[in-house]
Amino acid sequence: MMDFQWTEEQMAFKEAVRKFAEKEISPGALERDLTGRFNREAWNKAGEFGLLGLPIPQAYGGGGCDVLTTMAAMEGLGLGCRDTGFSLAVQAHMVICEVPIWQHGSEDQRSRYLPRLCKGEWIGACGMTEPDAGSDLLNIRTSARRDGDRYVLNGTKMFISNGPIADLVVVFATVDRAKRARGITAFLVEKGFPGFSVSRELDKMGARSNPTGELVFEECVVPVENRLGEEGEGMSILLDTLEWERALVLTTSVGRMEYQLCKCLRYAKERVQFGRPIGEFQLVQEKLANMKVRLEAARLLAYKAGWMKQNRIPSLMEACIAKLFISEANVQSSLDAIQIHGGYGFMREYEVERNLRDAVGATVAGGTSEIQRLTIARELFRGLE
Repeated sequence: MMDFQWTEEQMAFKEAVRKFAEKEISPGALERDLTGRFNREAWNKAGEFGLLGLPIPQAYGGGGCDVLTTMAAMEGLGLGCRDTGFSLAVQAHMVICEVPIWQHGSEDQRSRYLPRLCKGEWIGACGMTEPDAGSDLLNIRTSARRDGDRYVLNGTKMFISNGPIADLVVVFATVDRAKRARGITAFLVEKGFPGFSVSRELDKMGARSNPTGELVFEECVVPVENRLGEEGEGMSILLDTLEWERALVLTTSVGRMEYQLCKCLRYAKERVQFGRPIGEFQLVQEKLANMKVRLEAARLLAYKAGWMKQNRIPSLMEACIAKLFISEANVQSSLDAIQIHGGYGFMREYEVERNLRDAVGATVAGGTSEIQRLTIARELFRGLE
């Protein structure tokens, strides 16, 4: 039986994360959005607070939180953090860099990397997407050639969150393209490894304070001990990582949707037109009601996916459903928020338009909405077999 009742400790932790984000991360968010600047000072404070390694065991410097407690914290982050780029940096660092090392790494790899990542001394990233391999992950062209006690990587990764500032990148490459999925292998590549470079930083529509870039590997030398798992295990690591990503990252969006609804309610109560608050007009009430319905549906879908992950129940379809609905619901609620705020909603200084720009990215990153629908349909037909 699914039970989504939070304990007092979980609720207190969620509130503590919200207050921390509100105080230490949010100030200056508008300026950083305009300039595309990453807040490294807040990153260091987040490491001290314990935000950067929530699900990682305490033995490696993490918080030792279970999946649902981590989700509660991420929802608190969404509630309190107005800097979506910073939230994205936390998610990319923790969910698609730390978690694969924790779940699939050797004891040496865990001991070597996780403490530095959890403390915030290092920043992590994950290199999956390529210029010609976005949704089509089997088309990965980055190659890995075994050469004695090392591998030599060649290729390019594109749209990598945290890429330009990362100290460690989980890189997916193929040891044999003819083997398709069975050739894909994961590697842990440090910033200083010979042949690894950042070719350029990308200018994005939203989440602009998160450095995103193109990574290049030219005869990049990676020690054998930095292979993550065995040769050919990369696709299973990748799919597991995406499941974690969809379960944990979504609740940050849920927190942002709640904050946005509260902001709209306050505005609708205070803004007077035609002699009365606009919240008394039925068309405005309809938008507010729809935003509330989307918020509650999003929250339940996220919690279900997280509950299944925590209880080790296969949750591919549920994670895809949650990812699809929440990302698209967030966009629609952001559009409604702009309409409620009218001309002010179109102005940068009022934050509302930024919510829309930030929300759009989630319909593309981590698997496009179209890919989510295809996966859901495939799982439905598989259920008939």
